[in-house]
Amino acid sequence: MLKLQPAWSHRAQRMLTVYRLKNLWHHAAQRALPAVPLITLRTSLPAVEGSTELLQDLSAALAQQTGKPESYVMTMLEAAVPMTFGGSSEPTAYVEIKSIGSLRPPAMSAAFCDLISARTGIPANRIYIQFEDVAAGSWGWDGRTFG
Repeated sequence: MLKLQPAWSHRAQRMLTVYRLKNLWHHAAQRALPAVPLITLRTSLPAVEGSTELLQDLSAALAQQTGKPESYVMTMLEAAVPMTFGGSSEPTAYVEIKSIGSLRPPAMSAAFCDLISARTGIPANRIYIQFEDVAAGSWGWDGRTFG
């Protein structure tokens, strides 16, 4: 039977303890941090009247739809984007919704099409929405990732 030197076993035990603490912190951090939802609205409209209010409405709606704290929601709006839809240059919009889990495309599509249509005048049938469930390890925040 191999007998370890006292100094070696102490060092090995300390390394194992550090490893376990890092692992414990990593898993606790994953549970403590909500997964950041993001909604990006791009539209061919030259400008969006009340854009700040629209962004706030989108933020509140995304928090409600995902069940995540609004303090982690990010919203973006790009107007005057050259776009066509169905061969027409009539006003249109493209929306991206990204989150780590908590996506419900059918319900969210209806809610966001209604909201964007009401606030911009763009008909719901000229709005495309893409949903992306992002892997926790592919989303960074505050110098680290969520996975």
